[in-house]
Amino acid sequence: MENLKDKVAVVFAASGEIAGAVARSFSRHGAKVYVTARNLDAVKALAKEIKASGGSAEAAKVDALNETEIDNFLKKVVSDNGKLDVVFNGIGVGYSEMGGRPLTTVATFEQFMAPMEKICGSQFLTSRVAAKYMMQTRSEGTILLLTAALSRTKLPNLAGITAASAAVEGLTRVMAAEWGGDGIKVICICPGAIMETKRISGWIDASAKNLGIPSEQLVAQYKALDILKTSPTLKQVGETAAFLASEIGAAFNSHIVDVDCGKLNIL
Repeated sequence: MENLKDKVAVVFAASGEIAGAVARSFSRHGAKVYVTARNLDAVKALAKEIKASGGSAEAAKVDALNETEIDNFLKKVVSDNGKLDVVFNGIGVGYSEMGGRPLTTVATFEQFMAPMEKICGSQFLTSRVAAKYMMQTRSEGTILLLTAALSRTKLPNLAGITAASAAVEGLTRVMAAEWGGDGIKVICICPGAIMETKRISGWIDASAKNLGIPSEQLVAQYKALDILKTSPTLKQVGETAAFLASEIGAAFNSHIVDVDCGKLNIL
């Protein structure tokens, strides 16, 4: 099924595993996909893979924290296509960028603010620039943000990224309210821990080392909270994004959409 046939989609931070999965899904559903990241080689490889599978993709180097670069790139996309239908920003932070898991009483202000600036700041920039061009071209498109379930859990020593995740969800609701009159949907995707990603496996290993327990024990503790006793996959996240960006996903707007197969510890 080509739910996004003839749509123009831009994926920021597409060198990441989640954003890459979303880009592949957009392409499978018929969209012309632009994949961007600071790592040009990575998105070139992704575009090549998409085209080899019969899709349409172009790669570009764009820093999703640089508003000028974002604006210049989206301006070119609109100039080439006359519209902008879908934007997804898959930016995230690495464990090292948070300075490990320092106690809130020990973490520096810079460590606390780093996830806020990178995660929430980037979503703010890419979303508002995309909305501007969607309004100009009357595209009535979809802006998809990404958050983490930390926003609604109670894990210690993660003040910065937890606050940033909650901020992205609040930002989603505000932007949806502002831009809905122009036919623009704003939705936030919240995947559970995707075990097949390097980010989660690295986080598990680092956390287990910090806590002094085997990584297998930490995984078992997390999986014990699965309602269906299964975990989400990258492909499921990508397919969910494609559904939300399609016309049949129009019922979702301003929502935080959990892609976690159900977790007992998340509201």
